[in-house]
Amino acid sequence: MENKAHALAAGAFVLGLIAALVALVIWFTRDNTVRNIYELSTRDAVSGLQPQATVRYRGIAVGKVTSIDFDPKVKGNVRVRISVDERVPLTTSSFATLSYQGVTGLAFIALDDKGESNVALKPDDDNPPRIPLKPSILAQLQDRGEAIINQVEEVTKRANTLLSDPNQKRAADALESIAAASASANTLLKTLDNTVKTGLNPALTKLPDTMASVKKAAGDVSRVANNFNTTVGRLNAPEGPVERLSEGTKALAQAVDSFNAATLPRVNRVADDTSHAVRRLGRAADSINDNPQSLLFGNGGAAAGPGEPGFSAPAATRP
Repeated sequence: MENKAHALAAGAFVLGLIAALVALVIWFTRDNTVRNIYELSTRDAVSGLQPQATVRYRGIAVGKVTSIDFDPKVKGNVRVRISVDERVPLTTSSFATLSYQGVTGLAFIALDDKGESNVALKPDDDNPPRIPLKPSILAQLQDRGEAIINQVEEVTKRANTLLSDPNQKRAADALESIAAASASANTLLKTLDNTVKTGLNPALTKLPDTMASVKKAAGDVSRVANNFNTTVGRLNAPEGPVERLSEGTKALAQAVDSFNAATLPRVNRVADDTSHAVRRLGRAADSINDNPQSLLFGNGGAAAGPGEPGFSAPAATRP
C-alpha cells in the first residue's frame, strides 16, 4: 500500500509539474494583440507563400497570412487573407507586394503606402476590405522576359550584320584612309612648322620694338591728359578765370537790375513830360494859326451866353 501511495504521489507531482509548465508556456506565448482581417486578390502566382507567413509593413512584422485559396469573387484569381495589427496606419492608398527572404525563397507579404490618401481603411471581419496586391519585381521581370529576349536577339542580329565580311572590309579601308590622312597631317604640320620658323619668328623678334613704340605713344597720351587736367584745374581754381567770369556776369546782372529799377522809370517819366509839353505847344501853335491877332490883342472876352447880360440872339436865317 505504501508503494502505491508513493507512486500516486509521484505521478500527481509529475502531472502537476507538467500542467504548471504548460500554463507557463501559454502565459509567456499568449498574444493579446488585436488584429484585423484584410484580403488580397491577384492573378499572378504566389509561389513560396505559405499560411502563417509573415506580413510586414515597411520592414516591421505586423501580422500573419491566415489562408490562401481561390477568389470566389474574381474567377482565376488567388485570394490571400491576412491578419494585421490594428495599430498599422492602413489607408485607401495602401498596397501589398510579394517579397522573398534572402536565398531561402520563403515569401512574405510587404505592405506599403506612398501617402496618396489620408482616408483610413476601415476593417470589417465579416466582409474584409481588399488591399491591391501589386506585381513584385520578379513578376515584372517574368512578364517582360519575352520582350527582353526578343531585344537581345535583335541586338545579336545587328551585331552579326555589323561584323559581316563586307563591313569588315569597309572598316579596313577606313583605317587605311585614316592612316593616309595622318600622313597628310604630319606633312601639314611640318609645313606649318617651317612657316612659323621663317615667317612668325622674325615678327616675334620685332615685337619688343613694337611694344616699346606703343608704350611711348601711351606715355605721350598720358602727358597730354595730365596737361589737360592741369589746365582745367587752373581754370577752376579759386579766383581763377572761371570764377572771375562768374563774378563779372553777376555784376553785369546787378547793373541791369539797377538800371531797370531806377534809371528806366525816370527816363519813362521824362518822356511822358516831354510828350505833354509837345502836345501843349501844338495846341498853342494851332491857336495862333487860327487867330494871329491874338498875339497883339489877346484872345478877347468870351461871348455872353443865353440869359447873360449883353446876349443877343443870332438872326434867323430864311429858308
